[in-house]
Amino acid sequence: MPLKKKRPVLHAVTVLALLGASGYLTVELRKDEQDKTPGTQAVIDEPNLENGTGQQRGKQTWERLKNPARTILRGDNGQILATFTDRARTATLRGPSRTFSEPTNTKSKVISEDWVRLMPEPWAEGAEKEQWFKDWFKENYGSKKEDLFAIAFQYVTGAPVKKDAQGIPYAGDAVFGPFKPDGVDRLEQNDFYDYLGISYTFRDGTTMAARKERYRALDCSGFIRMVMGYRARYPLMANNVVGDGLPRTANGMARSKVGVDIIKIQGPGPWYTRPTNIDVLQPGDLLFFKMDHRTADHMDHVALYLGLDTDGHRVFVSSRKEQNGPTIGDNGGVSRIDGNGFYAGLFRSAKRL
Repeated sequence: MPLKKKRPVLHAVTVLALLGASGYLTVELRKDEQDKTPGTQAVIDEPNLENGTGQQRGKQTWERLKNPARTILRGDNGQILATFTDRARTATLRGPSRTFSEPTNTKSKVISEDWVRLMPEPWAEGAEKEQWFKDWFKENYGSKKEDLFAIAFQYVTGAPVKKDAQGIPYAGDAVFGPFKPDGVDRLEQNDFYDYLGISYTFRDGTTMAARKERYRALDCSGFIRMVMGYRARYPLMANNVVGDGLPRTANGMARSKVGVDIIKIQGPGPWYTRPTNIDVLQPGDLLFFKMDHRTADHMDHVALYLGLDTDGHRVFVSSRKEQNGPTIGDNGGVSRIDGNGFYAGLFRSAKRL
């Protein structure tokens, strides 16, 4: 799949106009509608929210749980309305039901009431009493503005192009990367600034230049850095060594001290062992896989966990060579971590940022 010609390089960090609410609640993306907004469906199972403030009627109770240490908010019927994990900035909030699908590449659909958002600070016990959290929760609980899932699906097959105020496309169908000289395998190490076609200066002052042959390309970790970092503003390292925040590669992310290790790497290297209990996973977690004997003891692949699909399987979205870009598709192996499929057998650990 040929890559599009790159736009002129910008030598400063581009400020995106990303504050507007997303205009859709259902992701139905088609190749023949590149210049249109995704189709929408009626919102179903909407919680009983008052005046759009995110406050639900009835008594609400804060509760502490262990393994991992976290705080949950329960409604008057005992239902979980929100989950906040100690030392993590991602929060899972209950909200209007959405359907995520990718009909070009799979029959799998995820119907979810989970909205995963990034808090301005890591969670700690008692944070529900602090003003920063009260302000954030009031703004975000019940909100329909785009969350991490909505952002992630802006790069799958057929996703329409979105441009910032400077005319730079910041979203739209992404490829994994250009072909290697052998014409079979694809080049990796395609980060978010390659997709954007701009030079990017990180917080520590390191500037990375986009490579024109990798324009509109995101490898697996580049996709996560685009969604979590460039779009949601989680701090990013320039590579696995320089700066602070989320590292560059899947292995760097898996072994980083950022966030919380929900499922730790276990067993002897280089292949380690498949986790026996994955019930601790929560939508929005990062999943890590060991797939290639050539990379010694490194984790080779990273994905974003979505939750259960309509068939009850645990599904993820990631950028993959076989599909040539971000997908929940079946090409090269179904995007599931349960059962005995390709990715399920190679799943090794998980992290909550």
